[in-house]
Amino acid sequence: MDDDRRFSYFLLGLGLGTALGVLFAPKSGEETRELIKSKADEGKELLRRRSEELKGSATEWVDKSKQAVARQKDQLSAAVEAGRQAYRESVTAPGATGPGPDDVIEGV
Repeated sequence: MDDDRRFSYFLLGLGLGTALGVLFAPKSGEETRELIKSKADEGKELLRRRSEELKGSATEWVDKSKQAVARQKDQLSAAVEAGRQAYRESVTAPGATGPGPDDVIEGV
């Protein structure tokens, strides 16, 4: 968040500096237009680079999130399977009361 604020202030300062420079510059109109064009091109390049950086960061966060979800899914599946196995073992244990091994409902 702090970086976004700094970037905004940078752009504001760049714009104000350019405007003041144009007002007080002892250059001809053609030279001034070239200066404005070059500064605008610099600004576009800066914005392009910044947007590429942000896109890369977003892609990285999405990939990390997908990996975390996949890990959680695997852990949950393993826990469910362990619970099923423990239930099956308790049902088939000698002296166990309750439903028999044929009464186990799959998918539970």
